Amino acid sequence: MGKDVIIALDFDSREKTLTFLDRFAGEKQKPFVKIGMELYYAEGPSIVREVKARGHKIFLDLKLHDIPNTVKKAMAVLSGLDVDMTNLHAAGTKAMMEAALEGLTRPDGTRPLLIAVTQLTSTSQERMEEDLLIREPLDQVVMHYAKCAAGAGLDGVVCSPLEAGKVHTACGEKFLTVTPGVRFADGDVGDQVRVTTPAKAKELGSDYIVVGRPVTQAEDPVAAYRRCVSEFVG
Repeated sequence: MGKDVIIALDFDSREKTLTFLDRFAGEKQKPFVKIGMELYYAEGPSIVREVKARGHKIFLDLKLHDIPNTVKKAMAVLSGLDVDMTNLHAAGTKAMMEAALEGLTRPDGTRPLLIAVTQLTSTSQERMEEDLLIREPLDQVVMHYAKCAAGAGLDGVVCSPLEAGKVHTACGEKFLTVTPGVRFADGDVGDQVRVTTPAKAKELGSDYIVVGRPVTQAEDPVAAYRRCVSEFVG
C-alpha cells in the first residue's frame, strides 16, 4: 500500500468544508481527507456522503470507546457510510476491538480499514503518569496497545511518527501506521508534543500522515498540501 497524506478537515460547518475543498478542484487526484468529531457532530452523516461524492477518500476519525456491544452496533452503522478508514481507542480492550471489527464488516465481507489509537500525540510521559496512572515508558505502552490491536485483527494504529518504525518491527510491515503530529520544519507545533516533519515521518516509516493546520490554515492550502506530498511521498 502506497504512502499518502491525509488532510484533517477541522472545520465546524459544511460551508467552510466545501469552500476549502473547492480549492482542490483542479488537482488530478482528490486529497485523502479526515472527518473528525467537530465536523461530524456539526453536520452528521450527510457531510461524509457529500465529501465522498466529490471523489475523496475519507478517514472517519471518531475514536469510538465503549462497551463491546455498543461499539459493534455503532460500527455497523458507520460501515454504511462508505468511508475508507475509521478508528477506535485501543484502550477499550481487545474484546472491544474484535467486536468493532465484526460490526464494521459488511455482509459481503468488505469493510473500511480499522485502526486503533494508541496514545494521543498530545500525551507526554509526564501526563500519562500523572493523569492516567500508567507508569510504563510511553514507547512500551504504545507497542503493547499496537500488539493488542494486531491481535484483534485490526489493520493498524494511530501513533506518533516517532513510534512508526517500532510499530512495524513489533507488528509487521503491513500493519499500518497512521501518524498525526506532523508539522513543517518552519511551522508552529501548536498543542502537539510528539511531532516531526513530513520528510522525517517518511524516513521513520509512517504509512499515512495526517496534516491539519499546516494545510488548512496556510495562506495557500494547495501549495502546502503539494509540499507535504512532495516531502512525504516524493
